Amino acid sequence: MTELELKYGCNPNQKPARIYMEGRELPLTVLNGKPGYINFMDALNSWQLVKALKKSTGLPAAASFKHVSPAGAALGKPLTDVERKIYFAPEGDLSPIACAYIRARGADRLCSFGDWAALSDTCDADTARYLAAEVSDGVIAPAYTDEALEILKSKRKGGYNVVQIDPDYEPDPAERRNIYGIWFEQGYNDLSIDEKMLENIVTANKELSQDAKNDMLLSLITLKYTQSNSVCYVKDGMTIGVGAGQQSRIHCTRLAGNKADIWWLRQHPKVLGLQFVDGIRRPDRDNAIDIYISDEHDDVLAEGVWQNTFKVRPEVLTEAEKKEWIAKMSSVTVGSDAFFPFGDNVERARKSGVQYIAQPGGSIRDDQVIATADKYGMVMAFTGIRLFHH
Repeated sequence: MTELELKYGCNPNQKPARIYMEGRELPLTVLNGKPGYINFMDALNSWQLVKALKKSTGLPAAASFKHVSPAGAALGKPLTDVERKIYFAPEGDLSPIACAYIRARGADRLCSFGDWAALSDTCDADTARYLAAEVSDGVIAPAYTDEALEILKSKRKGGYNVVQIDPDYEPDPAERRNIYGIWFEQGYNDLSIDEKMLENIVTANKELSQDAKNDMLLSLITLKYTQSNSVCYVKDGMTIGVGAGQQSRIHCTRLAGNKADIWWLRQHPKVLGLQFVDGIRRPDRDNAIDIYISDEHDDVLAEGVWQNTFKVRPEVLTEAEKKEWIAKMSSVTVGSDAFFPFGDNVERARKSGVQYIAQPGGSIRDDQVIATADKYGMVMAFTGIRLFHH
């Protein structure tokens, strides 16, 4: 197949639409559904991310994409009991690739609503069953077990999008795009992100464990496929906050840090103790938790609202309690797709438990940024490589 006709482009008025290759067969097959233009943009970007993560760390990897940026990405590490609860994961043993996707989606469940999933390894029944229970547009993987494919074909009244990609496919060395009738061409970004990038540690503290290195690699590879400007917070092999497409670096750091704080607050005993009404849908539960954690908690506790969500009226999670809980977060990594121009980014990152930083370096104020990191005993590596993605 060299061409696949699509229903329309980014918007319904943009017709005709297709994906195609000149002189080569498309390296993918649609096994179910009818993916659209944005679906394929998410699919191909997310596949590159998980393929790179698997190559760099040797671990199964998964991503949850929305609007051509990751809502979350993660490595296939076992779920803790708390993670099972906050991600609504099933009991019992789960495959590494299922754990990877559950953690990737759990990084930001609100932003993952209606996501595109990407898997570095074969999609198995564990992963398919979890996907079937979530609101998702489609999935891309190198292969599917027969049982997994049967489960996925039953989702969305048989219309769920399932794409299989050739894991050995390599793109041409040059990539092109058309904007306003004008062609752009550049070399494909085949930069390999590996541990060699982390050798230039510029802070006084130079202690970097293998887990911390993996988290740095995860942050950098995620940023490589995130709309710039972008900043990514990572903990224990999963992103916990991605800030994408901001014009200001500090706004990226704040946005991603706020998401990281929300992820951590979901583990607060008061949140874990919320008692939901029977039969509540997962998205409604996610929305209620988000409002309960946020400054808008009065809305969900208002008369006539909380009764539709909770069995008993929940106790307010005060600002003081939130601040105290967030202060307990530690061993977090933050990556940035371009240099931190000021120390304020480090100051904001510290508030969300950041201990490790990976960024290109190259600011005229690098000395200020390093001094700020040293003030808190952080470990910071200058990669020397910018990771803009547009």
